[in-house]
Amino acid sequence: DGGFGGMRDKFNYILDDMRTIGKEGGGASGNLKPGSFDSAWILLGSMQHLTTNDDVISCLSSTSNLLREGGTLTIELPHPRETFTMVECTRNGWEVPLEDENGEEYGELKIIWGDEDDNFDPIRQVRDFTVAMELVGTEEMLEDNKDLKNVREIVPMRLFTYQEIEAMGRIAGFEVSELYGALSDEVDVNSEDGAFRLVCVFRKVRPPVDV
Repeated sequence: DGGFGGMRDKFNYILDDMRTIGKEGGGASGNLKPGSFDSAWILLGSMQHLTTNDDVISCLSSTSNLLREGGTLTIELPHPRETFTMVECTRNGWEVPLEDENGEEYGELKIIWGDEDDNFDPIRQVRDFTVAMELVGTEEMLEDNKDLKNVREIVPMRLFTYQEIEAMGRIAGFEVSELYGALSDEVDVNSEDGAFRLVCVFRKVRPPVDV
């Protein structure tokens, strides 16, 4: 049915730089009309890839320009508890089963997110995350997919505190409307047991400030 009640195929997908989205000459989104959106979302920790204040402010300001007054921006990030309790970097990993069209498993994709040797810069609040993907399966499967390569990269990612996000949001014309500890309004951001994300809901109250 096209997903989401048939609405999936009606979405307009744009590939662009999140730091300059909607700006004239900024790419595929340059023709988006300022003030024409009610809501924007930056999920899955995507803002962590912006490791400088200039990039973060540019992203927030560009998004603000596209929102109407009173529009909302929801940002999902790791909970700041992770930043202040990080004694050492640990390895996280999981496996994704691979199935054919008949539902038969023929292999798995092993994913590593973070490793013991990852470097953390406490001044910049940037961790060099190890990201690896390894394809495991039968000889026949590997032969059929011999063009696929295992991937291992180092990805710099910033760890944010609430106060810096709030301060840069002000520059972009936002005020904090709500804070949650997950993508659910039932999880308080200060919950010791339930909170594992920082979900910040901004509301646009004025145009961005030039800095």
